[in-house]
Amino acid sequence: MKKRYWVAGGYGLAVAALLARMLARPREVRWEEHREHLSHAERSRFVEIDGARVHFQEAGAAAAPPLVLVHGFIASNFVWRDVLVPLADAGFRVIAPDLVGSGFSAKPRAGGYTIETQARMIVGLLDALGFRRASLVGSSYGGAVAAVCALDYPERVGRLVLVGAVTNDHILRHPLLRALRVPVVGELLSPVLMDARRLTKRRKWRAAALAGGVLFDEQRFISHHRALAASDTQRAAVRTARRWSAGRVEREAHRIAQPTLIVWGERDVYLPVGLAERLQSLIPRSRLYVFRGAGHTPQEDRPREFAELVADFCTKSPESGT
Repeated sequence: MKKRYWVAGGYGLAVAALLARMLARPREVRWEEHREHLSHAERSRFVEIDGARVHFQEAGAAAAPPLVLVHGFIASNFVWRDVLVPLADAGFRVIAPDLVGSGFSAKPRAGGYTIETQARMIVGLLDALGFRRASLVGSSYGGAVAAVCALDYPERVGRLVLVGAVTNDHILRHPLLRALRVPVVGELLSPVLMDARRLTKRRKWRAAALAGGVLFDEQRFISHHRALAASDTQRAAVRTARRWSAGRVEREAHRIAQPTLIVWGERDVYLPVGLAERLQSLIPRSRLYVFRGAGHTPQEDRPREFAELVADFCTKSPESGT
């Protein structure tokens, strides 16, 4: 009898702790309140696309060929901080948006939060900035978004770079995504899964290169973590996980007509390099480059080499202008 009481009490305390964490969350994160802690804050801009305020950072000459960098799930344009300026210095006008539901972009309750709606946002961003066509670089979930842009809006995409790209739904087996997709459970656990500093730091260290990579220091972690603590970001992540459908990328990869560079980290623990090899076999005009010793985000592990590789590939595009 006493054991049952202890168990019930333990469950009660756990639920109370979850509710306390939910109630303590900031409702939203505002760029104006955190600008002094952000990388490249002076390069931040905002534009309204389909009624949503979208945050992006830009660098490079106004007349330079446009290059759009698309981040992944539970991330922000922070993942491009070390390559934003080097790519601009290489001769591009670099645009790094926060996807709707991420970073400092809006998190509308009625947002679509699908790969297709994010692809439409990217095209809307091109329209808002006056670009007829741009080269796209997509990382992880952002790789699926970039690939769908190439499939659904082929006239808007010059060259395509897919970095540790999501191409199917196999990653939905990951414990984080599985938990977020469960009704009620996702809402209850999202503050723990996304706002627990130790867990978030562990994910970042796990994704980083195991040898020779760029260390994810405390200040960088704090900057990255700000948006993840907000309830609207967590709500958007839950809805994104539940509306996740990336299978068409692999099924329709043979239709991607743009010259495509596939970039992977040899030690990617989320999406094994075998997926890159399969993707390369499916996309007709593609080539594969594997960063030895790098993890899921080689742009963070090997920023200098990554920027040089992408700049060289995209410079060869005859159609990368506005």
